[in-house]
Amino acid sequence: MPQLFRRVQKLMGNRFELTVASAGKQEADAAIDEAIAEIQRVERLLTTYSDTSDTHHINAMAGIAPVVPSPEVYELVQRSIRISELTQGAFDITYGGVDTSLWNFDPTMTALPSKEVAQSSIRLVNYHNILLNPQDKSVFLKHQGMRIGFGGIGKGYAAERAKHVLQKSKIHSGIVNAAGDLSAWGLQPDGRPWTIGIADPDAKHQPFSQLNISNMAVATSGNYEKFAIIGGKKYSHTINPKTGLPVTGIKSVTILCPNAELADAMATPVMVMGVKVGLDLVNQMKDIACLIVDDDNHVHCSKNIRLN
Repeated sequence: MPQLFRRVQKLMGNRFELTVASAGKQEADAAIDEAIAEIQRVERLLTTYSDTSDTHHINAMAGIAPVVPSPEVYELVQRSIRISELTQGAFDITYGGVDTSLWNFDPTMTALPSKEVAQSSIRLVNYHNILLNPQDKSVFLKHQGMRIGFGGIGKGYAAERAKHVLQKSKIHSGIVNAAGDLSAWGLQPDGRPWTIGIADPDAKHQPFSQLNISNMAVATSGNYEKFAIIGGKKYSHTINPKTGLPVTGIKSVTILCPNAELADAMATPVMVMGVKVGLDLVNQMKDIACLIVDDDNHVHCSKNIRLN
């Protein structure tokens, strides 16, 4: 009977946990090594902290000239734009151009910037200004100072890539958990589906619900990690790319769908859109489910979800 082997490692600035079912430690270790190498490769392509990454080259040439990145980065930008269109701009990889000096989201933050200041901080945020050329597969950011970043989709993409590598290594069952964005496939060694806990936004180490999943990805976006309380109201560290102001009204959003990249990319925009609009969007999409906890601790579920 296969056993479970687990490894935790800091990757992409986050805690990744890889769990695989395997007949022996040697095979498990070799497969996990390959998966970690793949995550590191993705990180080198996408990071904004290195001047050799594709992301850096695209940003450095903003307003100057198109850049031809690796085909997978071009395709990731393409898919990101599609999600921006789907979410009417609530997801936007050009958020890298936001002036973050306005926000520290800690107890020293006692007032929001004015609407005008917030609006000017997002003047460079507009996915319509990412110009893709299908002929030479180049990416051009229209205005100088524009910046893209894959913080809202990169972990999910990396989790999918790691899963792909593990499956190629004949790992028929496992979980890649990228700081809460996870992809699970196969069954546990005892034949049961994987069980994951949905964190309670007010006590993140306490799950308030459990889901049985297999061949499924889950991503959660919440305001319990970083937030500010101003005038008795809780403001999330998630910024609405259309207003430049922090999101309110929702404590956490959990997305379930077959692909970790899509789950990761949809969690934040649903938070930005709010309960009603977010649920309406999810209910119109195929093979995707959503669970939202609002500021009053009411749980809202999309039509196709069952909680244990």
